[in-house]
Amino acid sequence: MVKEKACRKCKVITTGKVCPNCKSTDLSADWSGIILVFDAGNSQVAKTLDIITPNKYALKVT
Repeated sequence: MVKEKACRKCKVITTGKVCPNCKSTDLSADWSGIILVFDAGNSQVAKTLDIITPNKYALKVT
């Protein structure tokens, strides 16, 4: 099974070694909570969390 990691900079969850959103390699396997954003422009939650692109995000990354 592939281990998902979260980017420490933008909190995007990925299975790769590089964040597909910000291209950072600073990933952590220690994260919790998931939010799926489909329409960032019309989502109040996305606006509150400063999310501008649709993706799968971690709520907490350590």
